[in-house]
Amino acid sequence: MALDEFRAEVRAWLRDHLEGGFREVKGLGGPGREHEAFAERLAWERHMAAHGWTCVGWPEEYGGRGATLEQQVVFHEEYALADAPARVNHIGEQLLGPTLIAFGTEEQKQRFLPPVVAVRELWCQGYSEPDAGSDLAGVRTRAERDTGRGEWVVNGQKTWTSLAHESQWCFVLARTEPGSERHTGLSYLLVPMDQPGVVVRPIVQLTGTSEFNEVFFDDARTAASCVVGAPGDGWRTAMATLGFERGVSTLGQQVGFRRELAAIVALAERNGAIDDPLIRDRLVRAWIGLETICFNALRMLDGAAAGASGPEASIGKIYWATWHRALGELAMEVSGAAGMLTGSGPGAGPDGLDDRQRLFLFSRADTIYAGSNEIQRNIIAERVLGLPKEARGQAVRGRH
Repeated sequence: MALDEFRAEVRAWLRDHLEGGFREVKGLGGPGREHEAFAERLAWERHMAAHGWTCVGWPEEYGGRGATLEQQVVFHEEYALADAPARVNHIGEQLLGPTLIAFGTEEQKQRFLPPVVAVRELWCQGYSEPDAGSDLAGVRTRAERDTGRGEWVVNGQKTWTSLAHESQWCFVLARTEPGSERHTGLSYLLVPMDQPGVVVRPIVQLTGTSEFNEVFFDDARTAASCVVGAPGDGWRTAMATLGFERGVSTLGQQVGFRRELAAIVALAERNGAIDDPLIRDRLVRAWIGLETICFNALRMLDGAAAGASGPEASIGKIYWATWHRALGELAMEVSGAAGMLTGSGPGAGPDGLDDRQRLFLFSRADTIYAGSNEIQRNIIAERVLGLPKEARGQAVRGRH
């Protein structure tokens, strides 16, 4: 199908179906706002599934539409332009699904992919740990084989686990070879959340909401067949998942960024902040930065023919995360003294925060989640530029 024809089909479907009860969920959800109308957004996404609009980039044999990379970008752009609600199944569709298609067994694909397409099972990502920060190779969560019952037994703690409180499954990076260090001896396990050995505790954020969680595994169990890739080779699988996370799934976000910038410019025009030459200069620089993000996203298309972006996706992650954090600061500058008051601005919710305050507070995390800027710089230095690996202290290794 021609790209223009595909765009017209997506646009028409969204126009016709974001009506009635679904009109109320327009613009809801997203980073820092995942608490908004979650049940209604889940119903919307299941409605999309019933009409074949989930997992559009997956192969048709696994329930997708087999959309080309360019069509996927168009889909994300039109979805954002329609002000459709943030997706609740992002982790399953954009991270777990592509990983299973690339590395999973046929049995795993048949078991786990259909519920993702139909939005019957939601997933969370068990990577970050409290003592490791952004150092993913510092995993201390352990998993051991119980050969008698044919299961893996998982013990440890994960943190910053988005939507764990809503998820039925978690893909967990765990150390399965005793005495192993860093990226060796790890396995990528699929663990059910609804069992006595799993405890989820919400983390209250600056915004007052809780979409991140701590997750504790205490003799939690999963089937021996629920390891993706070879046991002990989980690092390779985990890196592929991160490539999907930083790649295609983010290509439509600049539309949302453009809407946020436009709202800040409009406010500057209303309250007179636009007359300040320093503010005007920063607004222009923000516009230039957003154009750079868009062009970098288009450049990534050339390197993502296999469905997962390479290390160049790290460049995009650093750039958009830093730009978005600066946009939050600029929003406060444009708001002036009004930015210090809660409960009165446009979009103010039960938490008392308006759109600009929420943007400022949550964007502080942009340079941390999905791989911190420091980790992205290491990836670029070591895997793109071929520079020597960063020295890692003996004291850090000795803790494992």
